Amino acid sequence: MTFDTPLQPLISVKKRITEAALAAGRNPDNITLLAVSKRHPAKAVEKLVAAGQRHFGENYVSEALEKMAAVSNPSLHWHFIGPIQSNKTRDIARNFSWVHSVDRAKILQRLSDARPANAAPINCCLQINLEGELSKSGATELQAKALVTLACQLPGIHLRGLMCIPAPSHNRPQQESVFGRLRKLRDSLRTPDLPLDVLSMGMSGDLEAAISQGSTMVRVGTALFGPRLETSPKI
Repeated sequence: MTFDTPLQPLISVKKRITEAALAAGRNPDNITLLAVSKRHPAKAVEKLVAAGQRHFGENYVSEALEKMAAVSNPSLHWHFIGPIQSNKTRDIARNFSWVHSVDRAKILQRLSDARPANAAPINCCLQINLEGELSKSGATELQAKALVTLACQLPGIHLRGLMCIPAPSHNRPQQESVFGRLRKLRDSLRTPDLPLDVLSMGMSGDLEAAISQGSTMVRVGTALFGPRLETSPKI
């Protein structure tokens, strides 16, 4: 599957989001579409930008930095959504406005320390590994409270909410069960002073289930761009 124009898949994904939101009694405008552009060239990003897309997610720092330079559009919001290596925190803190995949105290501290003083605190979601998958990053539900407490103490961090990447499933009730757990965890952690207004959950294959359970940001790659390249694209 490849797309000659970005309009068809973008319209299709937005239609899915709208229909899922209305079915759940929600306002579609309260759900952000994050286009996952990893392993896709800058020209693919530029096509979506021309069609009105403004939020893009990347998993690999070096690829993302090259893409940012190539696209060079100040109206875009770049989100880091991949596993975070300690030696990449400086580049993430200095170049991204969002990071979704924070799962330990060391990374929170390093991101805060590296965030430029003249920049707003980086928007941060804590990644929670709800199903205990050894192959995936993420804090446990029990670790979440301590990470929330630390994040609130760090000047370079603006804690926005939680993120999860469930095991692939085509079973709608199972999808909803996992996403519902993340929503309940978020609700248990939020306070009047810490609204935790973001639930980053749902991808191409399960965004409807995620939206039904309160997702405010869906991360969509394949349904927008088609299959991704196995190696970094030529920018």
